[in-house]
Amino acid sequence: MVVFGTADCLLVFLELRPDSEILLAAIIVGLIVAPAIQMAYQWERAVLLRFGKFRGLRKSGLFVLVPVIDKVAQFVDQRVRVTDFRAETTLTADTVPVNVDAIAFWMVWDAQKAVLEVEHFDDAVILSAQTALRNAIGKDDLAVLLSERDRLGQEIQKVLDEKTSGWGITTQAVEIRDVIIPKGLEDAMSRQAQAERERQSRIILSTAETEIAEKFARASEHYRDNPVALHLRAMNMVFEGLRQKGSMIIVPSTAVETMGLGALGGLTAFDRQVAPETPPQEEGAGAEPSEGAS
Repeated sequence: MVVFGTADCLLVFLELRPDSEILLAAIIVGLIVAPAIQMAYQWERAVLLRFGKFRGLRKSGLFVLVPVIDKVAQFVDQRVRVTDFRAETTLTADTVPVNVDAIAFWMVWDAQKAVLEVEHFDDAVILSAQTALRNAIGKDDLAVLLSERDRLGQEIQKVLDEKTSGWGITTQAVEIRDVIIPKGLEDAMSRQAQAERERQSRIILSTAETEIAEKFARASEHYRDNPVALHLRAMNMVFEGLRQKGSMIIVPSTAVETMGLGALGGLTAFDRQVAPETPPQEEGAGAEPSEGAS
């Protein structure tokens, strides 16, 4: 069994084709020139090196490299990137272990600095964000951490932007997605919050009762100095009660006498005066004789 290698096949090809030298030269030129033709997308910047030194940036479209001399160090995506990061089992200022999830919105505005100033700039951004998040968590209590997420995100964004600006990177925003606390502590906080709500409701109820008592006390002073106002108030209460459909109010006679300032008192007095003067008639006793009776 005979095995032919690549070189053997090439030699056989050259022997069979008289113009094989020209074809071989074309193949070699094609292999050299093809990698020299590069293309960058609309959102990319190509960092070009010549003899290992920074040569410039190439924007979107086709561009040609000088073979062997030029090299593209990296194609840098300049769109806004979204990176999630987290801090696990980090102690707050009141020594509560929490897990915090967050996301960062950042972009490369200077591709030259991002490639030449830091190695693997995307990893550097993530590690810097995690460090800033841990430091921010340790400064605040758990209650502040839960209630002021926006402020915490702005603080991390400011620290991260100051650190990455020298790398040609800007951090646009940082958002806190979730704050996870231990299950036992979560139950205790729930009970504490419920007790606090009950306390607040009792305080509100007692405050309302105190205000009502004070208003009743002031009203009693006005009624004490003005009996007419007291009588009108009593009659108004009776009237409001009678306005309800199908309602009936039984008022003692003493109360009627007390409120007898208008028609109600007058009708009561008139009824008492007329009632004794008209005794009930017996059946058939009050019939008058007809004119024709003899």
